[in-house]
This record gives sequence, structure tokens and C-alpha cells, in this order.
Amino acid sequence: MKSDDFLGSVISFWNRIPEQMRRLPILAAIAIAALITVRMLLIPGDFGEYGHYRGSALVEAASLDFKYAGHQACAECHDDVVETKAAGYHKNLACEVCHGPAAAHVAAEGDAELRAPRERGGGPMCHEYLPSRPTGFPQIISASHNPIKPCISCHEAHDPTPPETPEECEACHATIARTKALSKHVYVPCTRCHEALDEHKVNPRRYPPSRPANREFCGGCHDPDGPGDKDIKKIDMATHGEGYVCWQCHYPHLPEVQ
Repeated sequence: MKSDDFLGSVISFWNRIPEQMRRLPILAAIAIAALITVRMLLIPGDFGEYGHYRGSALVEAASLDFKYAGHQACAECHDDVVETKAAGYHKNLACEVCHGPAAAHVAAEGDAELRAPRERGGGPMCHEYLPSRPTGFPQIISASHNPIKPCISCHEAHDPTPPETPEECEACHATIARTKALSKHVYVPCTRCHEALDEHKVNPRRYPPSRPANREFCGGCHDPDGPGDKDIKKIDMATHGEGYVCWQCHYPHLPEVQ
């Protein structure tokens, strides 16, 4: 085939392609050129030398001044405090989280002062109530939990065991306990409705407590023919809310009806 015939065939084929599709190769070429340009102008030449990082970042990080000493340095002088802390709930909390960077303190052999947080703001930073925190993690509402008083007035920071051990369920379910305290169910023990293995106290998400599964459970106290105390409100289980379980209408921890 002559070159003129080949060129004419190419032009003819190109003319048969819809105009919108002719633009795609042009846009692809522009995009590739833009990516190459960005890489050349913005991405450092040593990027990727040690994985997905700049090679020079290692040198820059090594040249920074040391600010943190590490808990091993604290143990060299404060072995009694470290021993107390290792036996308490704060055993996995680094000293410098509360006392700040200690490299200068260690280098000056103790002459450089470290901060000792004695104000109230330190504790709520970790223990203020947040629904996202793990179940069982000690939490408080600082506005009502001994307001104004510094945390260290009741808790020794290195071994923050509560001065009074809370009730078993209330320790983790304080909100429910406070609600139930205002309810007619105040004297119903939690274990009357929930069965919990001992493992639940250590791993609550893996070993959740049981919950009542039927209407008959509540009827054990509220059915007129049941064994419940006569002073307890009675209802006709056969006609009252038939087809529904009780807690679809009544919150068990505060089941009062208006």
C-alpha cells in the first residue's frame, strides 16, 4: 500500500470517529503530561529511597534536638515512684505524658524543673465522659464529680485507685445507675434482669450480659396472678400491649408511665 493511500485511510477512519471520542486521546495526553510535570516539580528526587518517604527525612529527624528522655531515665532516679506506678492503673502511661519532655531535666541532673500537674484539668483530659471511650474505662462528668477540687486531693496520681470502690455495675454503668436510682426499680438488683459471667468484668464486649427476651419475664412481677409483691403495679398481661415486649414501650431502668 502506498503511503498516500495509507494516510488517506487513517484520515478517513479518524473522520468517522465521533467528535466527542476524538477528544479523549488529547485529554489523556494532557493528563499524563500534567502528572509528569507535577512529579518533576513537587515530588522530591529522594522520595522512595527508603520506602514511601523522602530519603533526607531520616537525616532531618536525626538532627532534631532530643526533648523526651523515656521512662527508663525516670526509673534511674525515681525507682520508688516507678515501682508504685507499675502496680497501679497508670502503669502503661508514660511519665512524660503528665510531666512533659524530660530530656533537659535528665541532662541537668534534676536542676531543670518538670511540671507537676496539680490543677483539675489534667484528669478530665483522659477521664471526662465520652461515649466513644471503651466500655469499662473510668469516666467522670467533671461538672458534678467533686467540682473545683483537684483530682490529686482524692487520687494519688501514680496509683489512682479510687478512695471508695464503686458498686460492681455502677463502676461502668454510672449513667444507668443514676437513672435507676430515681425509678421504682431502684431496689431491683441488676442481676435480677441480667446474668453476667465473671469474665464480663474483664472483657465486657466479648462476654455481654444476658437480657430478658419475653413478656413473661416482666409478668413475673407485674402479672396479677404472679408471685410478685402486692404493692407492685399489676397489669393484665393477656391484653396489655399484646404482641409487644414490655421494653418497646417502657424503659426498664425508668419504667414510669405518665
